[in-house]
Amino acid sequence: MVIDELIQRSPVRIFEKSIHGGLKAGEIGIVSSQSGIGKTSVLVQIALDKLLQSKKVIHVSFTQHTDYVLAWYEDIFDEFIKRKNLENEKDVKNDLVKNRVLMNFNQDGVTADQILRSLRAMIVDGGFKAEALIIDGFDFTRMTRERIAAIKEFARELGLSVWYSCTVRDEGPAAYTKKNIPLVIADFAELVDVVIVLEPRQDHIALTVSKDRETYNSEHLALKLDPKTLLIL
Repeated sequence: MVIDELIQRSPVRIFEKSIHGGLKAGEIGIVSSQSGIGKTSVLVQIALDKLLQSKKVIHVSFTQHTDYVLAWYEDIFDEFIKRKNLENEKDVKNDLVKNRVLMNFNQDGVTADQILRSLRAMIVDGGFKAEALIIDGFDFTRMTRERIAAIKEFARELGLSVWYSCTVRDEGPAAYTKKNIPLVIADFAELVDVVIVLEPRQDHIALTVSKDRETYNSEHLALKLDPKTLLIL
């Protein structure tokens, strides 16, 4: 399979269609679930889809060393190769690496302003014109309206779409509002453009769109995660 065919057939195309073409520059999306359900895998697959299209991506991790994040990319890319029989595998992989930057922060030792300055230095001063920013492992109990508004303004200014993972620590319906929005983000949900909730089922992990811009309407996608590989199907 050639790379253009892989891009066209990617389940990310269906994912983007379900949220009106995917995140635009200046928009924020959140993938939420309990720990260990597949949030990082979804974010990496979104990032890989961008990279396969020769778009630049910055992946920020707050909980995992960059070696661990790199392993996610390696494993998912290798699974793609196994399933899709991609041609010119080594050349494609080299191009992906050139268009990706991995960054790691300790959220106890760095401020929001310091993070934005580091990102700006990478994008503006370093000339790494990223189109997507992945932020994984941030503790949303530390998030404030002011902080997420600053991220949104930063994304607008630099033309970034921003995907976060959000861990829901409580179990069951009590962890979500009636609109299926995680309680931990409810106070500033209007600043978030898209909210995806991962829900474990008996033989798969379901993806639900709880918020799509101004629309709150929990709708199951025609997609799921394989519970073994955590790939979007």
